Amino acid sequence: QVQLVESGGELVQAGGSLRLTCVASGNFFMINDMRWYRQAPGERRELVAAITSGGNTNYVDSVKGRFTISRDNAKNTVYLQMNSLKPEDTAVYYCNADFVYHDYDSRIYDIWGQGTQVTVSS
Repeated sequence: QVQLVESGGELVQAGGSLRLTCVASGNFFMINDMRWYRQAPGERRELVAAITSGGNTNYVDSVKGRFTISRDNAKNTVYLQMNSLKPEDTAVYYCNADFVYHDYDSRIYDIWGQGTQVTVSS
């Protein structure tokens, strides 16, 4: 069974840094786009950053210049480096990715991780 497992979330002071890690496991042929979302209490889930298999990235405006998404295709892993953290970055952060399970089948499977809590204190 294909799954994504996030780690790295914790309590940090404003201005601090964290690196989130998301590792894909299971049987699949390839991973296309990988993304980080976040959801604060009472808020809608928000796309924070995305990266294609070729390394092209995009970010929500509120994190540009502070967060960096990257991936290691050999390790089936995506990272989110978060610098200059602010209290408004507090949320559960979710990893999401598009999987192709077989080389003979082009269907895309959208998989989510369980989330990791990031809390930024002021």
